[in-house]
Amino acid sequence: MRKVIGIGETVLDIIFKDNQPVSAVPGGSAFNATISLGRCGINTTFISEAGNDRIGERVIAFLRDNGVNADHVAVFPESKSPISLAFLDKDNNADYLFYKDHPHDQLEFDFPEINKDDIVLFGSFFAVNPVVRPQMAGFLEYAREHGAIIYYDVNYRSSHKNDIMKITPNLLDNLDYADIVRGSKEDFAVLYKMDDPDKVYNSEISFYCKKFICTRGAEPLVVHDQDGFRKEYAVPPMRTVSTIGAGDNFNAGFIYGMIKYGITREDIEGGMSEKKWDQVVACGLEFSAECCKDITNSVSPAFGKAKRL
Repeated sequence: MRKVIGIGETVLDIIFKDNQPVSAVPGGSAFNATISLGRCGINTTFISEAGNDRIGERVIAFLRDNGVNADHVAVFPESKSPISLAFLDKDNNADYLFYKDHPHDQLEFDFPEINKDDIVLFGSFFAVNPVVRPQMAGFLEYAREHGAIIYYDVNYRSSHKNDIMKITPNLLDNLDYADIVRGSKEDFAVLYKMDDPDKVYNSEISFYCKKFICTRGAEPLVVHDQDGFRKEYAVPPMRTVSTIGAGDNFNAGFIYGMIKYGITREDIEGGMSEKKWDQVVACGLEFSAECCKDITNSVSPAFGKAKRL
């Protein structure tokens, strides 16, 4: 059975509507995606660190309760769990404040077993953070050597716009490791001061990685592949309760589609057909839409149960 290995931060998302807290759920970009995949019965492992506190205990229990292997989540003495405050606006889009005890970034873990055609998901500031870069780079090298398909979600927030010069070498390294790069127009506006997906692909991405997905909220998303393939996909209209986790769950659905439709390293290296792009993007959009129906960060358990392969 193919496996998915996610690596990234864990946080507690406290969600506000009309300046009042309405929910508190474990989160993190790769974390949210792995929860959705675990709920779908995919063999999923998550690598991270959690605080040595009640929130950290809840995060680890939440992973296991949703079918995700949490054996590679490290807990260090004196460490505190990060917290994110997410303020929903009238359109249910979120503005964030992050509270994190950065000196406790350590990331010590044993590498899980990785086999050819397993899928590794990584991204966000965690993926470029200089403090844990040696561990992150070592893991990506290990994954590549063992034939994994590496999916990179850029997910670069404006709160880190002053760190761009510092993290650029790590960003370029990540693009080079990646087999598939996904980012939002907001990510690229922060990083490159441009949000046109074609310009971003041609000037910043294609030299390193040929497979590129740019999501643009309610606007059609754009994909690029080798040999000049380009296609736009309309995003179905929907009523959203919260857009928190929408991109994370697009990632989950896309990866789910890769497993469902048997997309392998050979497909990645040879160029995916339009039909296969259609199939996996449809899964990504379906998972993303499902996530937006509630104030949670992942697809519902009922949806996951219905999608078990």
